Amino acid sequence: MTTATDKVNLLGLTQPQLESFFESIGEKRFRAGQVMKWIHHFGIDDFDAMSNLGKALKEKLKAAAEIRGPEIVSEDISRDGTRKWVIRVASGSCVETVYIPQNGRGTLCVSSQAGCALDCSFCSTGKQGFNSNLTAAEVIGQVWIANKSFGSVPAKIDRAITNVVMMGMGEPLLNFDNVVAAMRIMMDDLGYGISKRKVTLSTSGVVPMIEELAKQIDVSLALSLHAPNDELRNELVPINRKYPLAMLLDACQRYIGQLGEKRVLTIEYTLLKDVNDLPEHALQMIELLRNVPCKINLIPFNPFPHSGYERPSKNATRRFQELLQQAGFNVTVRTTRGDDIDAACGQLVGQVMDRTRRSQRYIAVRQLDGAETVTPLQG
Repeated sequence: MTTATDKVNLLGLTQPQLESFFESIGEKRFRAGQVMKWIHHFGIDDFDAMSNLGKALKEKLKAAAEIRGPEIVSEDISRDGTRKWVIRVASGSCVETVYIPQNGRGTLCVSSQAGCALDCSFCSTGKQGFNSNLTAAEVIGQVWIANKSFGSVPAKIDRAITNVVMMGMGEPLLNFDNVVAAMRIMMDDLGYGISKRKVTLSTSGVVPMIEELAKQIDVSLALSLHAPNDELRNELVPINRKYPLAMLLDACQRYIGQLGEKRVLTIEYTLLKDVNDLPEHALQMIELLRNVPCKINLIPFNPFPHSGYERPSKNATRRFQELLQQAGFNVTVRTTRGDDIDAACGQLVGQVMDRTRRSQRYIAVRQLDGAETVTPLQG
């Protein structure tokens, strides 16, 4: 299990924070850039290996600081090249990180929480309950671990990780400060140098924090929509009862509008057989998004045990896509990747030491419904 110390973990510090740290120990601010490159470009966690630092500074750093990434519990590689890391965080729970290579790019799906507080009905992460927010070091640590696995090289043109999506376990906007700090490091040239267009935060709809995000950073935004009307979305995405669609889409449009540069909102829509995949739902979606600059990503449901939902047929998926395309929308259907290692969208589970007892309630309900017994995951 990862253990905390009194030392400052430099892994999760942004450049300004790292500069302040060096000032606090009586050193020049430029040292921050040197150390940041060693950490994020080269994946170095040993001060003695930092050749452009003097011996006295190395000793000072060893006394006051550390570079400590999350513990890797396991790594699996799918037959399609997808990779999944199970990572233990300080709370004792485990989260999952997924790397997806496709069409010349490499996308890393990063978790922000151990479990999730929102309990979307079709998501296996939500059924595990909630334990804790990840620290900034634990969020960026997932990028650090993945980058090291491919061989960290500064300014590498053909870098393995070209895109990062905050679409792993958890709701990123409910861990706002740590997620924003980590995304700043992702985009910093002294960090991973990833374009703001290629860092995407996905939210289920925490409206006040969408508004705060616009004041802090200009990453791309994705909305986990999953239903074209409030009645159905209240059932599938319970936070909709607090922030209904009109309010949510208004906040998203204002966020995208502030970005300029012809940026658009990405709409994520998980298709569930006979629940939200009918032609009437496509028509409602067309009306809902008529004035929203967006691209739509359809995600056929990836089954997990006892979910109560089924994957839609290929014909239903194609029909839904065609209706949207005929209305002028840019629509893609996400290819299922990594399902043989349970790394597909909606399948991330990890090992959550559930503080909410939601996982126990979910198991009890499934047993009452006649489902076979499920054993809760233990951290």
